[in-house]
Amino acid sequence: MTDAEALADELTAARSDFLAALEAVDQTAPGLVGDWTARELVAHLGYWAGHAVEVIHAVETGRADEVGVGETSVDVRNETVARVARQADLATVRKREAASVQALLERLAATDPALLDERLPDGATLAQGVREDGADHYREHTAALRTAGGR
Repeated sequence: MTDAEALADELTAARSDFLAALEAVDQTAPGLVGDWTARELVAHLGYWAGHAVEVIHAVETGRADEVGVGETSVDVRNETVARVARQADLATVRKREAASVQALLERLAATDPALLDERLPDGATLAQGVREDGADHYREHTAALRTAGGR
């Protein structure tokens, strides 16, 4: 198994755990993260999965040094994603998140394994960046959902 396959497997497992934990909470109640409902939280995770695709693309095209440069702050991006999510229903947001994850899985399958060791401007490798935006991010919010759901 390649590192890319391992990253994809981790993401798939972490996302499955997240979706199971999401089913155990009131998806319309604010407070899952700050004042977010499930709709904003799912959109948030989908955005960051999409971000990982963009980072892979930057590395593949020799622009690893541009990752994160000139981007708005994480907090601003998260609030923008939440605001856009509030304009859609949960089913639509879930479809968008699923599409982002599918795009990331497809990109990982096509990624040259040697690129996963490339360094990003923050010092992390591409593999670490993908894991942070992907599987680790889903795990983080799964833990929060389990706390919110009392399990």
